Amino acid sequence: MAAAAAATNVAAAGAARTRGWRRYRARTFYLFASPWIAGFVLLTLTPVVYALIVSFTNYDGASAKWRFIGIRNYVELFTASPAVWESMMRTVAYTAVVVPLSVAGGLFLALLVNERIRARGVVRAIFFVPSVVPIVATAIMWRLIFSKDAGLLNGIVQVFGGQKVTWLADPYVIYALIVMSLWGLGGGMIISLAALQDVPQELTEAARLDGAGRLRVLRSVVVPLISPVLYFQVITGIIATLQMLVQPMLLAESSGKLSSAMVPESTTLFMVHVYNEFFYNNRFGYGSAMLWVFFVVILLFTVIMQRVSRRVVFYQNDVEDREDEK
Repeated sequence: MAAAAAATNVAAAGAARTRGWRRYRARTFYLFASPWIAGFVLLTLTPVVYALIVSFTNYDGASAKWRFIGIRNYVELFTASPAVWESMMRTVAYTAVVVPLSVAGGLFLALLVNERIRARGVVRAIFFVPSVVPIVATAIMWRLIFSKDAGLLNGIVQVFGGQKVTWLADPYVIYALIVMSLWGLGGGMIISLAALQDVPQELTEAARLDGAGRLRVLRSVVVPLISPVLYFQVITGIIATLQMLVQPMLLAESSGKLSSAMVPESTTLFMVHVYNEFFYNNRFGYGSAMLWVFFVVILLFTVIMQRVSRRVVFYQNDVEDREDEK
């Protein structure tokens, strides 16, 4: 009887503690989440709302004499600014080239370093290091390589009897920007490598026993299983590439400062055009309108990709849910 009473007391004490914890659960959650909430409100939500308000004004960033002009900035953006949409199409084309090459290149490197090769850890580190090099250092290095007068690439061209090429001017500078963007494939390699190591070996071995070759196993077994990871890289890569600003400005042959004045036309991406409107034309209202339109474009594109992904991305949870329903 004493043991039963003691067990009853312990259970009652545990129930009391559970009720006490439930009483403070919401308060505790908001206490721990408050740093993130405060940062989101002050550093993200407030600037976004402020930019929306500014987009309906003629604010120039300096003068106190600015006024509300309604949707005039948006009307000008859609009717009288062909350069804006040219930069938008240029950015979309650049993204359409860089993102597939980045994802495919990262997967290829992951497949390479996933094999049992000698000094595999060293090879992984060599491929990964470029992805953690700061953007400024990367741009300076590639400017030295593509320099017309003392660049390594022109030196190689001259060795084979060719003439010097102005790589950092139109029409070649866009290729230089693509090469510089693809130099940091190591980040995608690490993500794809983690996904590859999570693929069940029994599935690939079963496919090989059925007579499937390496490419068949990769296409029919490995890629579907790691498709959520590849989709994640595609979405994040698209968003990051569409918002690219610093790389074209640093790669331009200028005085070495962060400036968009010398950016060639082929690498004047949308965000570079926005930078010009803000800091060269002093049109903060118009630039804010451009950013909001761009935000809506990226949001719509992400929603469309999310809808399309339901047909091409394989989720293990979906299969388990269907099996549970059966």
